[in-house]
Amino acid sequence: MINQTPLAPPTIKRVYDSTLLAAGYAFDRPPVHAHILAKVPFEHRVGRALDIGCGAGLSTAALLDRADLVVGVEPAEAMLAHRRSVAKTAGFVVGMGEQLPFADASFGLVTAAGSLNYVDLTVALAEVARVLIDAGVFVIYDFSEGRHAREGEALERWFAEFERRFPWPPGYRPLVVPDMPFADLGLSLLSHERVEVPLAMTAEAYTRYVLSEVNVDAAVRRGDHTAAEAREWCESTLAAVFSSRLTVMFHGYVATVGKSR
Repeated sequence: MINQTPLAPPTIKRVYDSTLLAAGYAFDRPPVHAHILAKVPFEHRVGRALDIGCGAGLSTAALLDRADLVVGVEPAEAMLAHRRSVAKTAGFVVGMGEQLPFADASFGLVTAAGSLNYVDLTVALAEVARVLIDAGVFVIYDFSEGRHAREGEALERWFAEFERRFPWPPGYRPLVVPDMPFADLGLSLLSHERVEVPLAMTAEAYTRYVLSEVNVDAAVRRGDHTAAEAREWCESTLAAVFSSRLTVMFHGYVATVGKSR
């Protein structure tokens, strides 16, 4: 069963209210969003699309070729610092998934990339049903950290040590999409599949990526490590893992949801 206990808004904002994290998410993350959305068989371009919990805007940018107007909504205002660099033509609003500041039937496409893990699920899904047009599609997706490489187990062992050194902050709740209360809210699960995104990464690119993770940011803000110390440790220990490029595997899922007919 899904834990639907909501997190207090200050908890969500405390994890993501970081200028360092905003820059990392904007400029150092691999393009996983676009690869996952490419696996969704969209029938046509829509008039308006909404991205719930958009972070720095990478997931919003991945919608720009899917809609005439794209809007991202994000509860942690600090994460939007680089929004114009990430998704220049999109609009952005500070807001919560449980209280979307939009009129009924406003969007033909709504997406949520890992953001439903932080909300009151029943309230947020009701809001999605409210702002989605009758023929609209709601896409839910998420993906794991890049802890595995196709070439062997060295990266997986490194990532385990990385997690021990930089523990994850609280707040994230795993979801089981088929168990979500769609029917109670006038929604219907149309598809749900596992996805795998392989990306070739250099040691430099991978280092920038892992330094942008929330566990590193949390450790720096606690004073456990400085940003320079975190970078030095990652660079020195990853040197033995990346003798050349590695194919880093991002495992996830993508689901499509529509309104019940």
